[in-house]
Amino acid sequence: MSPVWTLLPPLLVIPFIIGFGERFRNLREASIIIAGIWLLYLNNQLYSQFVAGEAITSGELPLLSYYSLKLSVEPMGLVFGLLASFLWVVTTVYSIGYMRGHDEKNQTRFYVCFSLAIAGVMGAAYADNLLTLFVAYEAITIATFPLVTHPGTDKARNAGRLYLMLLMSGSIALLLPAIIWVATAANTLDFVPGGVLADVGLSQSATAVMLALFVFGTGKAAIMPMHRWLPAAMVAPTPVSALLHAVAVVKTGVFVLLKVVTYTFGIDMLSTTEAAQFILPVAAFTVVASSLIAFTKDNLKARLAYSTISQLSYIIMAALLATTMSVTGGVFHIVTHAFGKITLFFCAGAIMVASHKTEISQMKGLGRTMPITMGAFFIGALSIIGLPPAAGMWSKLFIAGGSLETNNLIWIGVLMLSTVLNIAYLLPIAINAFFAQSDDPKIQAKTQSGRPMAVEWNEAPFASLWAIVVTSSVCILLFLFPQPLMSLIGSIQWR
Repeated sequence: MSPVWTLLPPLLVIPFIIGFGERFRNLREASIIIAGIWLLYLNNQLYSQFVAGEAITSGELPLLSYYSLKLSVEPMGLVFGLLASFLWVVTTVYSIGYMRGHDEKNQTRFYVCFSLAIAGVMGAAYADNLLTLFVAYEAITIATFPLVTHPGTDKARNAGRLYLMLLMSGSIALLLPAIIWVATAANTLDFVPGGVLADVGLSQSATAVMLALFVFGTGKAAIMPMHRWLPAAMVAPTPVSALLHAVAVVKTGVFVLLKVVTYTFGIDMLSTTEAAQFILPVAAFTVVASSLIAFTKDNLKARLAYSTISQLSYIIMAALLATTMSVTGGVFHIVTHAFGKITLFFCAGAIMVASHKTEISQMKGLGRTMPITMGAFFIGALSIIGLPPAAGMWSKLFIAGGSLETNNLIWIGVLMLSTVLNIAYLLPIAINAFFAQSDDPKIQAKTQSGRPMAVEWNEAPFASLWAIVVTSSVCILLFLFPQPLMSLIGSIQWR
């Protein structure tokens, strides 16, 4: 089976979404779920073929001279494709509960743009060369712009302009020149194990400049100072935030950098030069600084946004450390962070729909009325922090192991400091939800015996709650059974 087939479900469902529209929204959303299940099935078929040892590629579509658009299957892309297709189904189910519960307008447009973004993700996941990856990357930016501006307010439009300006300007001014430079130096844009630049003879300074163009030009990876679009985009509905942080946008950014480091530069080339040493401090600064900013935010989505910026730079550091263990940890962290962070954003949306609370200071005692949501929040927080029994522990250990391989303990110190800050700005939310005195008079009410009165549960709609339970459960399952994922990542050809 060709990987081109993975583009069909998200594209073919669009006429059904538009045709059913608001009048037949049950059919509209059923068609999206069917398309999502179909896409997940196709990705599983590619996985089965890959495990069987088949070489899976598409035909070529000539675009520029002898450079073509082409798709192929390799382990890193397969991990991303499986992740995105699974989370498309889960996020769609969550969106049904959220969008209806919150009475959002323009839901048909939302689902159309969401489907286009997933098609772009599939193109990026299975890109065989830098040109294909660049086209898919830009398609995702264009498809998600209407999602950022979805509320239609002045604040949303301003956020959309910032989103488009930073991502498109970074791509045109930095990322595209880097790709052209690779084509000029190596006479190819193909992804090759060991990297196409390994034998080109670039000087150390040229390698450092080219690497910087890729890192800062990939604005979706949100390294400082290219991060400002991400917190601004939190004005969008929560399902959009989940899409940005876990399914499509930011994960595509760090996926691009992992692909480039592995298949364009090659980890051996980067590990034997000082090129990455000029950018690693910026990534480390982003890890710590964004964690400190997150600590100051009372708005839950804003705190989670800065948390994402920090976690993305974990993956950037993993790529720049350029060891087999660190890059393995980076790929693994794409998955663990996706499930941990989407759980947290799902919980934030559920809280907004059920209790109309957006500020952390308002959420004391909320666990008494929303125990499932806040319990899932606790699990997601553990995964982001990197504590058992959640999967984030394994990916962070691999990144830390890669840091040790470089014999530079400063990067271990950065990871440890960030972990302490993660604990400080995430765990108190869940702890206060269950153990702090609520400001809600209904929850404060006491019986004559002095014991709290029974409080009725006030959870989000079932569709949203189901999605929260699924993603938080996966956080634990990946901790208990990491081997299948690790086996797939371990089959990456590093050289």
